[in-house]
Amino acid sequence: MVRPEVGDAPRRCAECGGYAYGGAPECTACRALVDALVEEEWTAFVRHWGAGPAEEHALAELVVSEPDRHDWRVVDAALDRLTCGDCGGRLGRGPAGCAGCELAHGFRYAAIETDRPGVPQGNEHAVRVNVSVVRRPQLTSAAELLVRRKSLPLLLAGFLPTTQEAQRMSATVKRAAAEAREELVDQAVEETVSRLRQEQATRLRQEAAARLREDTA
Repeated sequence: MVRPEVGDAPRRCAECGGYAYGGAPECTACRALVDALVEEEWTAFVRHWGAGPAEEHALAELVVSEPDRHDWRVVDAALDRLTCGDCGGRLGRGPAGCAGCELAHGFRYAAIETDRPGVPQGNEHAVRVNVSVVRRPQLTSAAELLVRRKSLPLLLAGFLPTTQEAQRMSATVKRAAAEAREELVDQAVEETVSRLRQEQATRLRQEAAARLREDTA
């Protein structure tokens, strides 16, 4: 499954029943989709450079040494291919307290974030933050992880909450009892999905009407 088109309403995951991408990291299908967001861009990057498998490690080192020159997905994928000298895990994804991983994680945010046409300014930053959180769940509170993973399908569709909306949702989830949090987030997501579907239907009708006018002109 490729990255959703801007304006497309989120679709259900056949494995977990939630919206695709939003079941990560526990749902293996959703986790694979989230990883694919990064891996597909890396594959294209490697192909552009004409690098072979034996050269990928060196290419990853080059990317990590200059993150401000590359797309965030390329930087994240490059980090995945390097080993942390402190914890021995994937660079930037080690346990809490690992100095090497924390340093690498901080540098990753120097990478380029390019908003797609038709999305609110800052949508791509929101996507990359949520992807980062979902791929490093051990360093995030359960409440934040819940909000981040459940909202990722919406962000990929081009939605972007206002700062006030995001803060209000975060505060509401943190105040709620643990057993009630998922229902609260699901309700908010469903309301947004309903709006996105209405907007999608309107757009399709407008496109169909435009084609009809062209055909009859």
